[in-house]
Amino acid sequence: MSYQKPRTQHDYKDLVWSLLPLVLICLVIAGIASQCSFSANGPTQGRIPNFDVKSALTDDARSLSFPIRLPALPDTPPDKWTPNSGSHDTITGAGGGHVSTVGFITPEGTYMQLTQSDATVDALAKKYAPTATPSGSEQRGNQKWNVFAEPGSEPAWIADFGDARVLIKGAGNGAAFNALAAAVAQAQPLPRS
Repeated sequence: MSYQKPRTQHDYKDLVWSLLPLVLICLVIAGIASQCSFSANGPTQGRIPNFDVKSALTDDARSLSFPIRLPALPDTPPDKWTPNSGSHDTITGAGGGHVSTVGFITPEGTYMQLTQSDATVDALAKKYAPTATPSGSEQRGNQKWNVFAEPGSEPAWIADFGDARVLIKGAGNGAAFNALAAAVAQAQPLPRS
């Protein structure tokens, strides 16, 4: 018969000794799954997904009822913009419509979203910047961009191109917003066929 201490005599050493095997098992499983890594340099950027933005927006131009623009952004280092994602959505309710969104990683490593829609400016702002308030406008070339901002969150710029509205949003700096806004304003709508 083995000897067990009464519960009243257990202390922190007993707790540590009982948890130690569990911690070792977790470390072994994490090591096997290669989910643990230790780096003295801190976190590093992962691999950016490969996304064919030209094909995606060309398909959207064929299937959606409003003009779609493909901005000409630099695609060679050091000024390279890397497309990394795309999606479709529908904004329901008053002023709603279909939405085409693509994402880019800027040369600085920040994410920028480009959304094109036949929804109204107000519907886009409500969907993608729900707590932001209008905070002025930016003029880029012949295009006026309405700015929606809130302290501590990413700003959103929305422009009305007549037959479509365009929203840009993200963690980029002022140069990133300027570059994307200028590229969209200069882009001609893609062919529908």
